[in-house]
Order: sequence, then C-alpha cells, then structure tokens
Amino acid sequence: MKFFITGSGGQLGYDIILELEKRGYKDIVAPTLEELDITNRDKVIEMITLVKPDVIFHCAAYTAVDSAEDNKDICYKVNVDGTKNIVDASKMVDAKIIFMSTDYIFDGEKSGEYVEADIPNPKNVYGESKVLGEEIVRSNPKHFITRISWVFGKNGKNFIKTMLELSKTKTELNVVSDQIGSPTYTVDLAKVLVDMSFSSLYGTYNVTNSGYCSWAEFADEIFKKAGKDVLVNHINSEEYPQKAYRPRNSKLNKEKLKNNFSLLPTWQDAVEKYLKEIEVIK
Repeated sequence: MKFFITGSGGQLGYDIILELEKRGYKDIVAPTLEELDITNRDKVIEMITLVKPDVIFHCAAYTAVDSAEDNKDICYKVNVDGTKNIVDASKMVDAKIIFMSTDYIFDGEKSGEYVEADIPNPKNVYGESKVLGEEIVRSNPKHFITRISWVFGKNGKNFIKTMLELSKTKTELNVVSDQIGSPTYTVDLAKVLVDMSFSSLYGTYNVTNSGYCSWAEFADEIFKKAGKDVLVNHINSEEYPQKAYRPRNSKLNKEKLKNNFSLLPTWQDAVEKYLKEIEVIK
C-alpha cells in the first residue's frame, strides 16, 4: 500500500503518518506546503500521477474560520479548487480519497444529533467551502468524507494549548457555554482514518471523540486534569462576538461509525491522553 498525505504539517497529517508508521507502513509520501501547493493544478496532477498512491488522505485546508469571512477567495481557492485538483488526480490513479470535513457545514439549529444524511446549511464561509469540497469528493466513488470537530493534536495550535498558555497569567477566564460539540484528538482520529483506508465501506461519516460538552466544560476539564487553578466563567456567544458564526449545536451522531468501524474514546479520556503526550501531566 502506498499513501499520499496533504497537509502533513498540521495536527492530523502528523498523527496519520505516525499511525501508518506504527503499523509498519513506510511507503508514505507527505509533501510539505513548500513542496506542494494544492491550488497548483498542474503540480498536483504531476505529483500524484507520478506517485500513484492507493490512498490519499486530504488534510490540507484553509481553516482560519474568522479570517475566511474577509478572505473568501483564498478560502475557496484552497478548500474548493485545491480539493478538486486532489480529487481529479485521485481518479486518474484510481486512489481512495479520505477527506476531512467539519461540523460547520450545519447551522446548529437542530434540536437533536446530526446524522450524516442531514442537509447541510452552513452559516459561515469556511462551512460553505467545505460543503462544496464534499460535493467534489463524491465524484470519486472510492471516497470517505469524515466530519470532524474541535480538533486537537500535538503538532499545531489548538484550544487546549491556548487554555494552558492563558493559565500562566490568568486565574479567571470567560468561555462560551452555549456551543455544544465533541473535542477530537488527532491520535484517536488517525487510527480510525487508517482503518478506513483499508476498507471499502465508502461514504460520509461523523468521526469525533465520544460524548459532548460546551467549550466552557472543555476548559473546565483541561484545567482540572492539568491541575490548574483557573475559574471558568460560562458565558453566552453574544458576550464573546466573533466574525464567523459558530453553530450552537454541533452534536454529531456516531451510530454509522460504530456500525462500520469503531467509536473513538470519550473526549475526557482524549484530554487526559493528550496532556500526557505533551507532558503537562505524567
């Protein structure tokens, strides 16, 4: 098996490489951003047709949700045009493609959990770009679309690192409590994505750690596990305005994942493992 990974410099790409290596796979091509700009169509097609991978993990994306509101052209160029380049090349070499989507494709106004068949209704530019990316990915019959959320891993910026950094100088923080979702640890996520790469159970899957919380509850858990004495004030989104709209309900149902692959551990378990990985706790 030969694997090709875009966005290998990010949190998820980093852990997919580690997971493949852990399983004994060495035929991994993971170009850096300098080596491959996914918006350069000729370069993408040239590289992928040369490598002829069996599986492409497409992790590269424009993920700056707030700045996407002011930079729609750049966001679309990466998340839509770049994805089309990768997908077209994948079809040329008959490769499976595993694409990372997001909870932000939904408006967050549903009362219960979102299932894979629910109709997307994004309310920010980033979410719109990911819906279009999903549509493009479906043109390759050998596709997996994985909807992930609130991602954290060792190799990059994330909410946990931000909270830990703030705890060095703050004893009290305001964190929103009316956005509910599932934190997702890239080490756990990488395992199931690699499992998918050996499967032909194609389609769209919600893939996050098990259980739900608000951002404020997430922060509470981080400080509790890390032994930090920080008071978290649970506030409403209106009290912390951001340029891009955030869905209030990002509960993604994982029944399909459970039936075809396996559920990820709880998000609380993931926080503990991550804090050990980054050596905050022993």
